[in-house]
Amino acid sequence: MATKKAAESTLYHLSPKGFWKTFRDAVVVNPEISSGLPLASLNRYPTPASRPEKYSTPATKASDPAQNPYWKRDVRRAYPQLSVVTQSELSTLLIEHSSAQAVTAPSDIAESGVPATKKEVDLSEAIATVTANAQVYSASRLPPSLPIPNKPWVPKLSPAPPHDEHSYFPMLLYR
Repeated sequence: MATKKAAESTLYHLSPKGFWKTFRDAVVVNPEISSGLPLASLNRYPTPASRPEKYSTPATKASDPAQNPYWKRDVRRAYPQLSVVTQSELSTLLIEHSSAQAVTAPSDIAESGVPATKKEVDLSEAIATVTANAQVYSASRLPPSLPIPNKPWVPKLSPAPPHDEHSYFPMLLYR
């Protein structure tokens, strides 16, 4: 029983017909070789772009225009927001945090209901009351300073570079 050992060269490829077949047979060194042009109907099945359904991207929160406005996505205009503390707010904060406060029990809060509103105090009066109770800053407790990444440069005179001692040399070196 004879079996086919080699692949059929013309099975899945186009082959010329008519005049071009005669021309090819006359010009080509090996007329049995394939043309190299695949049959689209047999080579790729199903053929490209032949599927009836269309691809649709899955819906996400980002694909909903109502939930994804441009200003939330625009990182170029994400400027830092300023926070403002008024003088009355600062004075109440100074007075509240100048001394340790006693924590009330949860039952006292439930009985009292809404906390009492505090009157507005002028900033200069608030500073006067805070400093009257205790000395805010002393030699051992200094006020906060700005953070500086590097120490400030203090110029120190370096030894003079080599030069003739009788010549005019106005350059001084500092480190």
